[in-house]
Amino acid sequence: MTSTRPGLSAAIVFAVSAAAGTVAAQTVTPLTLERAVEMALATSHRLAELDARREGAAAAVETRRLGDHPTIAALAGYTRTNHVDEFGITMPTGATRIIYPDVPDNARTRIDLQWPIYTFGRFDALERAARAEVRAAQGDIATARRDLALEVTRAFWAVVTARASVGVLVESLARMDASLVDVRNRLDVGLVPPSDVLSIEAQRARQQMLLIRARNTFEQTLTDLRYLTGQAPGAPIEILARLEEPRSPAPTTTGTLLADALTNRPERGAMTARIEGTEQRLQAALANRRPVIGLGAGVDYARPNTRIFPRAAEWNPSWDVSVNLTWTLWDGGKVKAETAEVTAAQRAARERLADFDARLAADITRSTLEVDSARAVVTATDEAVRAATEARRVVG
Repeated sequence: MTSTRPGLSAAIVFAVSAAAGTVAAQTVTPLTLERAVEMALATSHRLAELDARREGAAAAVETRRLGDHPTIAALAGYTRTNHVDEFGITMPTGATRIIYPDVPDNARTRIDLQWPIYTFGRFDALERAARAEVRAAQGDIATARRDLALEVTRAFWAVVTARASVGVLVESLARMDASLVDVRNRLDVGLVPPSDVLSIEAQRARQQMLLIRARNTFEQTLTDLRYLTGQAPGAPIEILARLEEPRSPAPTTTGTLLADALTNRPERGAMTARIEGTEQRLQAALANRRPVIGLGAGVDYARPNTRIFPRAAEWNPSWDVSVNLTWTLWDGGKVKAETAEVTAAQRAARERLADFDARLAADITRSTLEVDSARAVVTATDEAVRAATEARRVVG
């Protein structure tokens, strides 16, 4: 609805002193609704937190993707052993050939390669679960952005409405002052009893109380708007908006709104992605019951090299390649417990999604009723304003 106060500016500057009795010379920030939403999205700590979580989920995808890649490690070690009696044999020439020498200082270096070449889809399922979590994190960011935009919109128009309320009450108080002066003048000439003056004073006191509350509400809404847009407390703001007559949108049924919400609400997409992630985690947990086939290889350079006979106190290289199958036949119920945990998480996610769908239908129905009621109130108020304007003209 349009403001009824003639001459009310579309932009009013509200400045708060930096200290008591001192007006701070600060730069006034002109603020439209679009600018307020833009500032809130740029300075929101909640969005920054969610974006950091999304980056962490993306890094987890890379970790899962590289889980079935080969790893190469460099190993080195030194062992000191006790002295032993050397063992040797006497050659036909009479010389003694030492077969097991006394080598108390043992050193070993190795380049080792391990490669799980087949895991029955375990790492693939974990990677898909991580990618589902990335999609869920992106849905959380989209949800937070929409919620923040809605919160800023509400705070912005709350400021505009509170400002208009203050203006209306200021005018009302001025009219009450004029009426009080008029009644007192009538009392002085004996046209009205003293009770009429007391009645007007009581009404003026009530208007004064309403004005104080309206100004307090205005300051509170302005504080909320400063917080949401990342501005310092007390920062001066120029509100570039005013109340206008609402436009009538195209009629939409509740069923259409619900279908659109189920399709486009990002938080529902995040829930669906997390359900998919639990399904992939369940597949990975079940794959732990199956064997793992891995490839191993390495190059040793040791003193003495135990693979070379006879032992000698000198550095010698050797290498090995192996294919290994590891199958955990009994793990004490670890896989069973992990499967139960993931199954419970999946059931919880599905129940949460079902609750969201049911609550969404109720919210849309309730919001539709509120919009219809608000439109009816606006229509009735417009009629009251027109009637009051005509009555004022006639009285004038």
